[in-house]
Amino acid sequence: MSNKKIWFITGASRGMGVDFAKAALAAGHAVVASGRDRDAVSKALGHSNDLLAVKLDVTRRADAEAAVRAAVDRFGRIDVLVNNAASFYAGYFEELTPEQIERQLATSLMGPMNVTRTVLPVMRKQRLGHIISISSSAGLAAGFEFVSAYAASKFGLEGWMESMHAEVAPFGITTTIVNPGFFRTELLTEQSTNYAEPLIKDYDERRAKQLEFWKAQNGKQSGDPAKLARALIIIASQEPPPRRFVAGADAIATAEQKITDLEAQIDANRNLSTSLAFD
Repeated sequence: MSNKKIWFITGASRGMGVDFAKAALAAGHAVVASGRDRDAVSKALGHSNDLLAVKLDVTRRADAEAAVRAAVDRFGRIDVLVNNAASFYAGYFEELTPEQIERQLATSLMGPMNVTRTVLPVMRKQRLGHIISISSSAGLAAGFEFVSAYAASKFGLEGWMESMHAEVAPFGITTTIVNPGFFRTELLTEQSTNYAEPLIKDYDERRAKQLEFWKAQNGKQSGDPAKLARALIIIASQEPPPRRFVAGADAIATAEQKITDLEAQIDANRNLSTSLAFD
């Protein structure tokens, strides 16, 4: 196919990454599917001449360099990068350890940075490329209780992507932030979710309710990841692609609420500035 692209997808051994890879292959593209366990990636996606499974722990820069080198050796280029790999450290900030917060940021913020830093020279040489980073409705909202570490990683991801957009646009490289709502991914499974230890009695009652809520959501989220995967294929074909895509009715509602809140804050700040006689 004349519009065949080379996709590089992180976190493609399970969850939403598998759906992304399958959708890209079904659309006739070639896929470099990466994960910490290369065999698990191969098992999840099967065999195809258009598929390359590679080992990649996004927190390890050496892994990123080796994976990108393998991708270019096999396919000659990388057209679409999907920063999908993530983890979920949930709990009240006081009860999350510094080490847990560092691991959250290492996977969900520094990880995409590691991979993108390695892919950018390839895309700059091509003068073409599209970087898609999977954020969350937690990256849109003013903040959700019990997810301070996760929200910090997603807010950081969004700030980085927004700033990088202007940096790479002159090279023909585009960027898209994707904000999914509650989709049936494996983010809330035991393999991906880590909860803070209950240490502070003042949080006991609210913690119990939060744990009950989050554990009950696993596998029952309303969003269909296969539909989101098909949406990514459409987004990657658009010229230019959208800088942001909010996916799911709940995420759209969150975005609308944020707009409403910001408008109210702007009005309040305008009134305060006027009363203080700021120019």
